[in-house]
Amino acid sequence: MILVDTTIVSVANPAIKAALDPDTNNLDNVVWVTSAYLLAYAVPLLITGRLGDRFGPKNIYLIGLVVFTASSLWCGLSSTLEGLIAARAVQGLGAAFMTPQTMAVITRTFPPARRGAAMGLWGATAGVATLVGPLLGGLLVDAFGWEWIFIINVPVGILGFVMAWMLVPKLETHPHRFDLVGVVLSAAALFLIVFGLQEGEKYDWGVIVGPISVWGLIGAGVVLLAVFVLQQWRTKSEPLVPLALFRDRNFAGANVGIAAVGFTVTGMSLPFMFFLQLARGLSPTEAALLMIPMAVVSGALAPLAGALLDRVDPRFILIPGLLCVAGGVLWNASLMNVDSPTWMFLLPSALLGIGNAGMWGPLATTATRNLPPRQAGAGAGIYNTTRTIGSVVGSSAIAAFMQARLEANLPGLEDASGGIGSGGGALPDVVAEGLSAGMAQTMMLPASVMVVALIASLFLRRHRMQTEDAPR
Repeated sequence: MILVDTTIVSVANPAIKAALDPDTNNLDNVVWVTSAYLLAYAVPLLITGRLGDRFGPKNIYLIGLVVFTASSLWCGLSSTLEGLIAARAVQGLGAAFMTPQTMAVITRTFPPARRGAAMGLWGATAGVATLVGPLLGGLLVDAFGWEWIFIINVPVGILGFVMAWMLVPKLETHPHRFDLVGVVLSAAALFLIVFGLQEGEKYDWGVIVGPISVWGLIGAGVVLLAVFVLQQWRTKSEPLVPLALFRDRNFAGANVGIAAVGFTVTGMSLPFMFFLQLARGLSPTEAALLMIPMAVVSGALAPLAGALLDRVDPRFILIPGLLCVAGGVLWNASLMNVDSPTWMFLLPSALLGIGNAGMWGPLATTATRNLPPRQAGAGAGIYNTTRTIGSVVGSSAIAAFMQARLEANLPGLEDASGGIGSGGGALPDVVAEGLSAGMAQTMMLPASVMVVALIASLFLRRHRMQTEDAPR
């Protein structure tokens, strides 16, 4: 449900902007609908993983599911952009309670020799989400309005609660203390960096108010992040981030890789959907249909990749997967103009599906395979935090880059009356061409970040198989 919700919103962003922010040409306003969710999602992950270890992953999962479902209804009932952003932040908090528990349950239930196949199925849900989310989102937006992309979560959440209550096992708990100082430092650092990146273009990368500047906020965030790392290193009893886990080369490399993947996956969807719906005039449903090859191929191949991972060096699957994703993003960028046949976008979509199957499961398995049971929640929390930090930085950075490229390709856009796409109908040719060029240029940023994931994957090493078969 969390993954579906993210992909649904990427399809609905143009409709949300037209409904709640129609009179501006700043795309970064509506991107806060995504960034607020991701920021509220990322910050608590470090501690919610520990909460699962302390009070049981099933209990924390159910609490998060209630918060996520209730806030989904709030999102659907919002009548202002500010109200929707606030509701999305609470929704992100609910997601933060849920996510680490899924990986922790898998890590503690399946022995290492079978964990790759289990994580492969876990990774396959990403493929299902990329199919169900955009298609369902497109159909709901076209038929009933953007509000229903959130309201649909309510019956799904109720059903999920009943199934989790009945089927998810209760696991042994472990006592933990909670590093509240670390929580505050990490939250403040992330907020300052994300706010500075996303709002930088709006303030022309200069002064926001008084002595406070965009670069000052970003710099303060980086300093606080460094203080947080130092504080974690000096905390000997139950730090929020057990830095000792990073001595495992696979855990460290997989965390770097998943941060870059989170950046790329979030960053590539925003300009692509704005291009398809505004420059090409496709409906949300038509735009979503172009993602079917990615979803089908990813969903079909992810379990196979997981099964292979129990037998081969993870780099044999991961490196080709990352290259396919980078190639798919660049291929899409090359087609993003007003003249490319629409069906051509199905081809890079299929390539992206192959890449997705080769990166989600292998990265998760590589990161968690060596975690001891006591640290399962902490390790899963760190892994999901780094992924979400990559996503939230990607969301904020892509918003700034989109706005910069739009203004470079459409001079005078900032002072123009009305908003892009607010009047409905086709855009004038000159505007459509400029928007297409700006969105295509924006795609270069997420494609280039995949180089970081590729470099990190080169440092991974094959896991030595163990023969234990009993659940832990």
